[in-house]
Amino acid sequence: MKITLPARMESLQEATRFVLSHARAENLPGGRMTDIELGLEEALVNIFQYAYPEGGGEVEISCRIDEGRKFIIEISDAGIPFDVLSVAEPDLSLALEDRQIGGLGVLLIRKLMDDVTYRRERNRNVLTLTVIKTPS
Repeated sequence: MKITLPARMESLQEATRFVLSHARAENLPGGRMTDIELGLEEALVNIFQYAYPEGGGEVEISCRIDEGRKFIIEISDAGIPFDVLSVAEPDLSLALEDRQIGGLGVLLIRKLMDDVTYRRERNRNVLTLTVIKTPS
């Protein structure tokens, strides 16, 4: 299943509905649904805010089950190349005023998902978020 939407904040609710409806259809537990919603929102907001500085772009989202137990969300855009995994984890031991700005959303995505990968393919950013449906 796949959906293509304008890469702007107004698309966030529709994108979230799309992914969560597929996650529900696969009977993912409620706690994982929350993880998916938060991780997806963080990833999409980054794309909406930074991928297309001139505006006018799109984001494509697909969902699938792999190996019968992995719920996979693939998000792709043709915006500026950006490997979300290249962002260093923020140093949470520092006082708030001493921390660098940014990076918390990426940290959240990494913590909520069981696996996160990035690749650049045919001039597109492809971010893959994986949630394990059942324990191995």
